[in-house]
Amino acid sequence: MVNQNLTATEIGFTHEDFAALLDKYDYHFSPGDVVPGTVFSIEPRGALIDIGAKTAAYIPIQEMSINRVDSPEEVLQSNETREFFILTDENEDGQLTLSIRRIEYMRAWERVRQLQAEDATVRSGVFATNRGGALVRIEGLRGFIPGSHISTRKPKEELVGEDLPLKFLEVDEERNRLVLSHRRALVERKMNRLEVGEVVIGTVRGIKPYGAFIDIGGVSGLLHISEISHEHIDTPHSVFNVNDELKVMIIDLDAERGRISLSTKQLEPEPGDMIKNRDLVYDKAEEMAAKYREQQLAKQQGATAAPAAPAEVVADEEIEVPPAAELDEQIPVVAEIEEEIPAATETEEEIPVVAEIEKEIPAATETEEEIPVAIQE
Repeated sequence: MVNQNLTATEIGFTHEDFAALLDKYDYHFSPGDVVPGTVFSIEPRGALIDIGAKTAAYIPIQEMSINRVDSPEEVLQSNETREFFILTDENEDGQLTLSIRRIEYMRAWERVRQLQAEDATVRSGVFATNRGGALVRIEGLRGFIPGSHISTRKPKEELVGEDLPLKFLEVDEERNRLVLSHRRALVERKMNRLEVGEVVIGTVRGIKPYGAFIDIGGVSGLLHISEISHEHIDTPHSVFNVNDELKVMIIDLDAERGRISLSTKQLEPEPGDMIKNRDLVYDKAEEMAAKYREQQLAKQQGATAAPAAPAEVVADEEIEVPPAAELDEQIPVVAEIEEEIPAATETEEEIPVVAEIEKEIPAATETEEEIPVAIQE
């Protein structure tokens, strides 16, 4: 029978030895680590988590989710095991502070970067508007739609609660900027219904020295000056007026940039008819477009059969295509809208007032406990 009255000396293992052993096998935890933990106790405004340290770690309620949380039970359950982000080092009591929100934040940015790389179209409801545009949430992050990229006749204030299709313009985690375009998503959707060589009816909405912008069912296309007629034209103003209705043929579709190139030159039965006899051009438009498509098909088949075609032929085919630099009028690049993008703050109370929208874009490190403002509720 085992003697249960053995002394510490006889066992050879004291309380000091046990404490030293704990120190020897105690894991070292550092801010930024992601560790598994089990919910030890749920408190009114937080929870104690066992992560294998000497003292149970603590997660405050504001760090439990990328979204607003009113009660810890909305996120955590007793004895639940999951991953936690170590937010701060041990305090004077040897306790670590944890976060789930930071993990969700990192994964949200990773997800939106992936969506941007896939050129995906996402949908989100507008939850607020300001002078610069509209605010939405994508993967829990606050996104901004500049006013110039909202395609609707409604006043911005009436967009609150409306679900919009969106394309990504800028995804920048370091600068805490998530910028989207409603207009580009609509352009892509409508462009998918159009075809090169198709004749459409449009309305002149703007005239520039290099061409005219034509509205085609809500989508803007460029009729470059070189594509108006086979005859030389000094300026598009000499041929068109704003609000003129005309027939045009689509000669190029760039869905990635949301650009449409148009032509009336290819519809002329005889060179110069667009200037001398426009009605004849419109009457013969479908017939001339059919010939154009046949020519393009023959060229494609010829290029496939004889890949070593002279370089001059390729140059002749492409010389009339409007240069990309001249099409920038249609869709502003991100740099052009940079000044109107408000901070990606997620807290409702932090929505910038009208007078402050365009004055500052705070960095991600300017928020409490260095949590990026894009995820604060």
